[in-house]
Amino acid sequence: MVFVSVTRLRIRSIFFLPQFMWYAIRSSRQAQRSAGFVGGRLMREARNAFWTMTAWDADKAMDAFRTQGAHRDAMPKLLDWCDEAALVHWTQESRRLPSWQEAYERMIKEGRPSKVRHPSAAHLAHEFPPPHPGRIDAPIAPANQPLPNPHAPASAGSRGRNRESSG
Repeated sequence: MVFVSVTRLRIRSIFFLPQFMWYAIRSSRQAQRSAGFVGGRLMREARNAFWTMTAWDADKAMDAFRTQGAHRDAMPKLLDWCDEAALVHWTQESRRLPSWQEAYERMIKEGRPSKVRHPSAAHLAHEFPPPHPGRIDAPIAPANQPLPNPHAPASAGSRGRNRESSG
């Protein structure tokens, strides 16, 4: 069984974006190096809404990630940075990440709001639009499993990947 965690955060002002992005990048790298991390995705939508989806070998692995390092340091800041925040967790048989649409449906039906100090009306009602992938929709792979190069020819095999990694 794989434990899946999905969050949706909306940053309430562009003034918080640089700090948020700093922590988001650091948290992503932390996840990649974390024990039990299977994979994930990050997505930015219009109006400063951000989705994260991570899969873990067990809920304890996600809890260890959540309570350490950059992620732990960012969580209290989100109380002021966000006007919308929600999360949902579930377990599934497949190690394959669900679609953003499935994540949204589960968020609406099974998810819950997170605490924010400046909640929007949508946050209070737990209503927000379905995800629309924007400029950023990126996979996150464990550090020991690099992402495939989408620009490498299919016939290049491992020789092509080695050439790219050797600089």
